[in-house]
Amino acid sequence: MDFRHLQQFLVLAETLNFHRAAEKLHMSQPPLSVSIRKLEEMVGVPLFQRGRQGVKLTEAGLAALDEARRALFHAEQFRQAARAGAAGEGGTVRIGFVGSATHGVLPRILPAFRQRYPGVTVVLREATSIRIMQELEEDTLEVGIVRVPVAMGSNVRLAPLTTENFALAVPKSHPLARRGRIRLADLADEAFIMYTATEAAGLRMAAINACQLRGFTPRITQEAVQVQTLLSLVESGLGVALVPAGGRRHPGTSVVYKTLTDFPADASIGISLAWNPATERSATRNLREMASQAFRDKGAK
Repeated sequence: MDFRHLQQFLVLAETLNFHRAAEKLHMSQPPLSVSIRKLEEMVGVPLFQRGRQGVKLTEAGLAALDEARRALFHAEQFRQAARAGAAGEGGTVRIGFVGSATHGVLPRILPAFRQRYPGVTVVLREATSIRIMQELEEDTLEVGIVRVPVAMGSNVRLAPLTTENFALAVPKSHPLARRGRIRLADLADEAFIMYTATEAAGLRMAAINACQLRGFTPRITQEAVQVQTLLSLVESGLGVALVPAGGRRHPGTSVVYKTLTDFPADASIGISLAWNPATERSATRNLREMASQAFRDKGAK
């Protein structure tokens, strides 16, 4: 038995006429009669009663009619799901993202992607850049939105989305908060709140490198993983911090942000889209291409 048999059974059940059913099925009547006979032999009971008055369903045929409709419906759903998956128009995309990607990155990508590919389920999970890279390697995520540089070796590829410098975050009560122009070199004696070496190694490396390019190694007195945690510690008066400049869009009431006039041009940071080419699926590729296009367009404006 195959779906062709069920389709023929259903059409004949709806028309109750072999000639009209054969026309709808784009076949001649004798092969249809043979096929229905074979179906009845496979089932083991007659499905149609044939007589001078025409054709009608037997009690067995009536009982099987709804099941035939359901089977054909699910077969069509199966076909559509397979084709949608191959085209990247169905399935699930699991996205790992760093917290700062919620400002200006995810809002720029996801609404357009969901509108264009409504059949794709998007699952979001916040994590650190290092953890996201690990999960891409393990194929438990399809896409990552990470802070770069990322201080780990990996087969995962990166496509830059945004580039920015560090800004200085200081407590509102700090003397630097009242200064107009501040150089990175002016911070040599300050207590720094820094990113941890284990969970935020990329940002830590970039911040320390920027300081060293200006002639000093920062004196680290506190450490944290998330940018928002660093800002909370700054707000508490525990030191100063170098944070991505985009964080200034959401200032705290007790934190002042300063642009560093001598920030090294080769010490910039950014956000990149990450994926594993070894496990990339069609929906992932569609998301990646839309994200790259969105930020190319943004840069051209």
